[in-house]
Amino acid sequence: MANSSRKTLIVICGPTAIGKTSLAIEVAKRYDAEIISADSRQFYREMNIGTAKPTAEELNAVAHHFVNNISIHTKNYSAGKYEFEVLEFLEKYFQQKSIAVMVGGSGLFINAVCSGFDKFEKEDESQLYTTRKFLNTKELDWLQQEVERLDPEYYAIVDKKNPIRLKRALEIIYTTGKKYSEQRIGKKAERPFDILKIGLSLPREILYERINKRVEAMMNKGLLDEVKNLYLHQKLYTLQTVGYTELFDFIEDKISLEDAIALIKQNTRNYAKRQMTWFKKDDGIRWFQPEQMEEIIVYLHSKISS
Repeated sequence: MANSSRKTLIVICGPTAIGKTSLAIEVAKRYDAEIISADSRQFYREMNIGTAKPTAEELNAVAHHFVNNISIHTKNYSAGKYEFEVLEFLEKYFQQKSIAVMVGGSGLFINAVCSGFDKFEKEDESQLYTTRKFLNTKELDWLQQEVERLDPEYYAIVDKKNPIRLKRALEIIYTTGKKYSEQRIGKKAERPFDILKIGLSLPREILYERINKRVEAMMNKGLLDEVKNLYLHQKLYTLQTVGYTELFDFIEDKISLEDAIALIKQNTRNYAKRQMTWFKKDDGIRWFQPEQMEEIIVYLHSKISS
């Protein structure tokens, strides 16, 4: 179906709960391709239900990569590291196959592979150690307020529950004297393969209803038990994420289970909104609704065959 002389990475992106996984599997089957996950929470072996990982059946339907590839105890797994590992994987992969499918909602990681990771102005090394030591003493709410004060543009799109990203932004700001957001848009890296980006979108009220139902399904599948099993590791930054922090609070009797579930729904809806803000800035994405499977295939075929 595809021209074997051309190598193409098909990227399927969009907000959580919109149906990216099922589309990716169908596209991969059509093109005899394999799937690369670009969902930064699905990398971690110990987090399953709360990250909406593909089911065992889905993982068996098409070969998946970068799912369950690291542990929550892995330190310093960054978008830059991911970029290096995916490009290394693709170099070997494209010797055998002409099309790969990347799917996920982690815009920073997708951008790292497609455009290259951001290259910042040289940081003042004399300040870096002191800055990191200082930031490690600060709580999440302080980090959020500081990023919002110094770089409101980045604050609008960052995962506000992720202290690692907030600290990294502040490191750059403190040690270079410039906004993080101003330095993030660098020269796009050249890639030895074509990139086709498909974005999935839905009217907000429909997407939010899907999110609410998914959270309920996660609870029915045993999310609370999963979180209980991870409770002793709750301070790890990888677990400072939606679906886990709310249930940690329930376990510690800070809130009721009903309130925890309501917060997971609310925080997931907020996360989906931030995802769409990120992706809508990318003019290279062709947007479809999830049910437009055949239209998507026709579009991809026209691009790949041209």
